[in-house]
Amino acid sequence: MKLLSDKRKRKIVIIIASVALALILIVGACAIYLSDYYRADNEAIGAFLPQGTTWKEEPNGTIVFEPEGATKGLIFYPGGKVEYTAYVPLMQVCAENGILCVLIEMPFNLAVFDISAADGIQQEYPEIEDWYIGGHSLGGSMAASYLVDHADNYKGLILLGSYSTADLSDTELAVLSVYGSEDMVMNREKYQENSSNLPSDFTEYVIDGGCHAYFGMYGAQDGDGTPTITNEEQIRLTAEKIVEIME
Repeated sequence: MKLLSDKRKRKIVIIIASVALALILIVGACAIYLSDYYRADNEAIGAFLPQGTTWKEEPNGTIVFEPEGATKGLIFYPGGKVEYTAYVPLMQVCAENGILCVLIEMPFNLAVFDISAADGIQQEYPEIEDWYIGGHSLGGSMAASYLVDHADNYKGLILLGSYSTADLSDTELAVLSVYGSEDMVMNREKYQENSSNLPSDFTEYVIDGGCHAYFGMYGAQDGDGTPTITNEEQIRLTAEKIVEIME
């Protein structure tokens, strides 16, 4: 009996050790995955921004650009595994055109962990009459998912190198979808399949020579195509289209 008992104990110990090892490996793999992200190119951003550019940074990391007299606002979700400050140049150009911009910092640089990050922002800026929400890549998809239960509070959706897996086709949202002709990261097949989730009159704009990464400033992205325009050009063209749809 004692022999059987000892065998059972050893078996239990082996099982516990195996489970513990598996958990350690999973946690380690997750830590490696989450720590490997695209960092903002601060040198390029500094060279792009006008001298004296300022913004407000909230305690939670949210960055806000507040142009005087703004009546339109944009809440922006960054791309997956991209440092959110990489989108400061795009937000700055939009702000130069009179749009209040709220750039959200996401947990682990993944918008999927905080789809409702836009909650409460509108109440902080009662002077804004028309609100838009959007994002780049995964951020755009998560912004679209957020609108499923909040479409009545927004005027429109901005998708950059992204698509909506949520059905927004029956809403009255003004939707802008922008992607680069050289974008090799966004799944074109899924983009086409999910276009039916948008209102039938959505606006699509393809940036000739643009790529997936150039909506922000964080360098080249794995698997992306080779752009034939500059990062600065793509950002300004994108901002131009955002301003147009808000008008």
